[in-house]
Amino acid sequence: MGTFGAWLAANISTIIVSIVIIAIIALIIMKMVRDKRKGKRSCCDSCSGCGASDACNHHKT
Repeated sequence: MGTFGAWLAANISTIIVSIVIIAIIALIIMKMVRDKRKGKRSCCDSCSGCGASDACNHHKT
C-alpha cells in the first residue's frame, strides 16, 4: 500500500462522517431555498404567539 492508501485507511471513518454531514447541510440549504422560492416564512403563520413579533417584517407596511 502506498502512502495515500495508508492515509486513506487511517482516515476512512472521518471521511465518511464528513461526507454525511456535508450531505445533510446541503439538504437543509436546498430545503430553505425551495421554501424561500415558494414564499414560505421560516416562522409560524400567525404573529400572535411569536416572541419576536415586534421585530417581524411580515406584518409591517
